[in-house]
Amino acid sequence: QVLLVESGGGLVQAGGSLRLSCVGSGRTFSDYTVGWFRQAPGKEREFVAAISWSGATTDYRDSVKGRFTISRDNAKNTMYLQMNRLKPEDTGVYYCVAGSDVRVQEWVRIWGQGTQVTVSS
Repeated sequence: QVLLVESGGGLVQAGGSLRLSCVGSGRTFSDYTVGWFRQAPGKEREFVAAISWSGATTDYRDSVKGRFTISRDNAKNTMYLQMNRLKPEDTGVYYCVAGSDVRVQEWVRIWGQGTQVTVSS
């Protein structure tokens, strides 16, 4: 079983940038598709981005395309989410996730504890 630990959240002004990191423990991190979900106050969790085990395939929700970039370094058991041109609606708790396919919440096998991202207007 892989444990996931996120870092890099914080408070940023609209238009700014943040980079989230997710470190996976265990030797099987590279076997998983990994990605990010987020949850805003009073709203349901939503898919943000995913990257295949090799890094060859990525997927994003429409509202972050062109602003967010997901990447991974399997040698370091680490995944990244570079977030540029942040908007107040990007505010929420961001969760690192892993599984065979992580685009749907029900398919996620492993969840991190979450990191808070707050974008001020």
